[in-house]
Amino acid sequence: MTVTAAPADPSVVGGTRGFLPAVEGLRACAAIGVVVTHVAFQTGQSGGVVGRVLGRFDLAVAVFFALSGFLLWRGHAAAARGRRSRPTTGHYLRSRVVRIMPGYLVAVVVIMTLLPDVNADFTVWLANLTLTQIYVPLTLTSGLTQMWSLSVEMSFYLALPLLALLARRLPVRARIPAIVVVAAASLFWVRIPFDPDSGHNLWNWPPAFFSWFAAGMVLAELTVGPVGWAHRLARRRVLMAVLAVTAFLIAASPLAGREGLHPGSVGQVTLKTAMGAVVAGALLAPLVLDRIDTPHRILGSPVMVTLGRWSYGLFVWHLAALAMVFPIIGAFPFNGHFTVVLVLTVLFGFAIAAVSYALVESPCRNALRRWERRNHPTPLDSSVSDEIEPARAR
Repeated sequence: MTVTAAPADPSVVGGTRGFLPAVEGLRACAAIGVVVTHVAFQTGQSGGVVGRVLGRFDLAVAVFFALSGFLLWRGHAAAARGRRSRPTTGHYLRSRVVRIMPGYLVAVVVIMTLLPDVNADFTVWLANLTLTQIYVPLTLTSGLTQMWSLSVEMSFYLALPLLALLARRLPVRARIPAIVVVAAASLFWVRIPFDPDSGHNLWNWPPAFFSWFAAGMVLAELTVGPVGWAHRLARRRVLMAVLAVTAFLIAASPLAGREGLHPGSVGQVTLKTAMGAVVAGALLAPLVLDRIDTPHRILGSPVMVTLGRWSYGLFVWHLAALAMVFPIIGAFPFNGHFTVVLVLTVLFGFAIAAVSYALVESPCRNALRRWERRNHPTPLDSSVSDEIEPARAR
């Protein structure tokens, strides 16, 4: 199919706006999805069809990565078409550090100090404090094992300015094909041999997941490109939902590996990763490529936007919250009670996340914004403004 030659109308494509409420709501759903898969594992719900489905909610990580790819790339996509100035690297890096590290460091110190199951030496402390645990063998620790994905995200954040610099050398029409080609090539990363006895797991290194970030990057390019078949396809929400569910079920099937958190073969991991990119892209596309006069009533609601604002805290704290739930209900791990444990973990996790947001995350972002205004009195980059403080755009 061909793309229409008319330029995109910023009032038509939702992704050109600074803050997208439904995207924030999707972030909340992704965080809850991560909780679901960990609660399923901890309550022994890993077997059978139900176990496969619950365990595959770990593809919520693909949604997180696609969200990052979209939000952080769209400023570069717009700049390539002359719609805005290029995002400044200094502001971008400062915003990333302030967005991620304060809440994360507080969680690491509290969890590693107070959680009974943690037995950490200096190497474990250092790797976790610096978000390098995927590169240092045997440093993922109790209460913080989910942080492997945050370590991958941080690597992507650091690489993104270089990726943007390389993309500037490409013609505008070649940017999306280039991203797709690199994403397809990244699926072969798991075919690189490594020695598992070394303690390293190359399957958890950033190149293995570039296709998930690329799903968001392609959508970012489309939001500032000509309105064409991709936009019209994305606006068919039922079709996008069917595509996401189908890809999810393929990822949950034996074709993509064993149930639960067990790794599969190279081919199975490749299929699961590819399906993760499809799931993330299909869920995100209607929210950013649809017309602005058709907002998402559920994901864009005030409740979901608020939960989305707290979603990072839920992701960071949920394993600690999960560890608190078992003693409260008088049960041991791997002995059932999935529904009760899930509900309590989500409630406790969001409660801790709300406190973290109010006392740590929001004050740090506000401090950065005041510093930026004093030292760099220019408008915030649209690619990160909603990440710094969504409420400001409402």
